[in-house]
Amino acid sequence: MQAAMNTTKDTNPANPFWDSFIPETDAANFLCQSVRTIQKWRVTGAGPHFYKFGSSVRYRRRDLTEWVEDRRKANTSQ
Repeated sequence: MQAAMNTTKDTNPANPFWDSFIPETDAANFLCQSVRTIQKWRVTGAGPHFYKFGSSVRYRRRDLTEWVEDRRKANTSQ
């Protein structure tokens, strides 16, 4: 039973899938943007939070999902 609970891909804080890091190319694909666009967002601070390990830039799946959800709109006047 415990193994079945660990394989579900939900946003449960205990789920390591959402806390894993992905490269900027995968993050750009997830956001349906170009790599150059998310690079510009990093410079201006407009994009999702990111992590820098040496010269490598990584995004956490949970941060991308939260950033997307914060931009959800119900209608065009919002």
